[in-house]
Amino acid sequence: MAKPQAKQLVVCVNNEGYSVSLEKRKIYVALRDAVAEKHGLLRIVDESGEDYLYPKMFFLPIALPQSVKKAVLAAA
Repeated sequence: MAKPQAKQLVVCVNNEGYSVSLEKRKIYVALRDAVAEKHGLLRIVDESGEDYLYPKMFFLPIALPQSVKKAVLAAA
């Protein structure tokens, strides 16, 4: 059985070239992908509900209280 991927919350600060897939100022779930990160990419669950690779510089990590993070992840 595959272990669940670690999830991080990030906010989109740039969507140049990806305006259909990403909304600026929206919170997204980033899935841990060490190989992608070495290439400057993040694996993001986008508007399609699927995860795709996007430039890491398009996002900033955000810290939320644990209860809020749990609620956001449950709603994702």
